Amino acid sequence: MQNIKDIISTNIAVQQKLLGDDKLIKTISDVVATIINAYRIGKKILAAGNGGSAADAQHFIAEYVGRFYYDRPALAGIALSTDTSILTAIGNDYGYEDVFARQLQANGNEGDVFVGFSTSGNSANIVKALEVCKDKRIISVGFTGAKPAKMDALCNYIIKAPSTDTPRIQECHELIEHTICQLVEEAIFPK
Repeated sequence: MQNIKDIISTNIAVQQKLLGDDKLIKTISDVVATIINAYRIGKKILAAGNGGSAADAQHFIAEYVGRFYYDRPALAGIALSTDTSILTAIGNDYGYEDVFARQLQANGNEGDVFVGFSTSGNSANIVKALEVCKDKRIISVGFTGAKPAKMDALCNYIIKAPSTDTPRIQECHELIEHTICQLVEEAIFPK
């Protein structure tokens, strides 16, 4: 039982660091405003990641296309890690590092928002996708961990979970994702 309590305590400590980091809270607030603005001008959100981060990207997009707290019109979003035919074709023909970049070239437009998830901040396919964002003027948001990473210099907004432990980083990302989704939904569809 102590092991369970230790894991939960470690998670709580990361969330407390998040709560106390005013700079990070400001970045999250800026991301909320950016997504709200993108939706208000008819743009969409695209997201991608690998492994557990792919699940985070899919979850993030599902909250917009489906709903978060209440019924409302759907919001445009594409999870770039979900189409196995596209992923395997690009991976086979170009290489795995291109699986998200090619999709952004096809489906991303100036003013859209791309959210890249990588706990290390160095995933080659996310880094390459962020380079496409710069070329196409797609607004980029990176979710990563506390260590310095390649993504740091490529994103318009970088959200660094205050941990270097992958499970704790992902748990923190989910809290931040839900916070963003709730605030976006409330702003665009006020009750």
